[in-house]
Amino acid sequence: MSDTLQKTVLHQVQHDGGAVMAPFAGYEMPLHFGSALREHHAVRQGCGVFDCSHMGIIDVAGVGAMALLRRAMANDIIRLKNPGRALYTVMLHEGGGILDDLIVSWLGPDRYRLVVNAATKTADLAHLQALAAGEPVQFVPRPDCALLAVQGPQAEAKLAAVLPDVAPHLAAQRSFAVWEGPQGTARHGWMLSRTGYTGEDGFEVVLPGDQAPGLWNHLLEAGVVPCGLAARDSLRLEAGLNLYGADMDRDTTPEEVGLGWTVAHEPFDRCFVGRQALQEHVNRFRRVGLVLQTRGVLRAAQTLWLQDRQVGMVTSGGHSPTMGCGIALARLDLSCATTAEQLQVAIRERLHPVAVVEPPLVRRGQITWPRRQPMGQ
Repeated sequence: MSDTLQKTVLHQVQHDGGAVMAPFAGYEMPLHFGSALREHHAVRQGCGVFDCSHMGIIDVAGVGAMALLRRAMANDIIRLKNPGRALYTVMLHEGGGILDDLIVSWLGPDRYRLVVNAATKTADLAHLQALAAGEPVQFVPRPDCALLAVQGPQAEAKLAAVLPDVAPHLAAQRSFAVWEGPQGTARHGWMLSRTGYTGEDGFEVVLPGDQAPGLWNHLLEAGVVPCGLAARDSLRLEAGLNLYGADMDRDTTPEEVGLGWTVAHEPFDRCFVGRQALQEHVNRFRRVGLVLQTRGVLRAAQTLWLQDRQVGMVTSGGHSPTMGCGIALARLDLSCATTAEQLQVAIRERLHPVAVVEPPLVRRGQITWPRRQPMGQ
């Protein structure tokens, strides 16, 4: 592994725990801890924990913070009616393409926290700083913090067992709710949000980096399964969640990748970056889910065919452990809206039938696509 790769504060404890490492977004991250399949099922059926400390955490504060974020984000943070709530959004450039997808949390008066993707965090900060030039806004990147994602139907119970003082707050939290540890307590500097990237219930825990190994070890002692990037990818695919740089990028608009709902067009006088371009843009394709109808694995860049015409491309794919078959997210020409049942994918120069479905394929442990017999039986 290259010495130029960065490491999270949990790298050593993960290495000692048998993690197989792989490069990701400039970091050396756990790919799996012996079995990605076991980790996937642990999250669907019990509880797993992921190290997400490579992601970017940026605190935004000041009397101009709200105005800046309302201009920078396609979704409108005015929808956050009270501190302690969070919002999923995309950030666009003037041409309407997606610079990043992120979560904005409202921590208190004039105080917000952004959690952005690892590969874009430097560019995101520069973009926001340029938008805020001369405005009363302060940006504080938080490399001193770690981020753990505790995911699965047992996530609340496991976290409550490990953090009994926080248990009442966990039980009270709804989806996209945020709890911040008060000053003068052992949890000062902690933030827990009921969010995740797996399609299951769960929490993302931001905490001081030097306290992260202790929480990681306590969770494992409580029976939580350590999970790596491979399970994270198969879980988010089943849940129909986009990966930035694969399913969406600066050349795609929100509507084209199934994120039109993240764009708040009202009020009409809110001039967010990219608004004019979105109004003038003509969609070129739509995002769909695919289920492979034969043996095989769907992968990014495989082409989709309707008879002898190429009509789309797989953007990310893999094997679904829950469904027992190949699945993918893909871009499909708008002209295929009524003929998608004839669609085929090219795998090693051979065409295979695929079913076109609306993501998610799995949500809260339940398959939303009809369960089928395993291939070849």
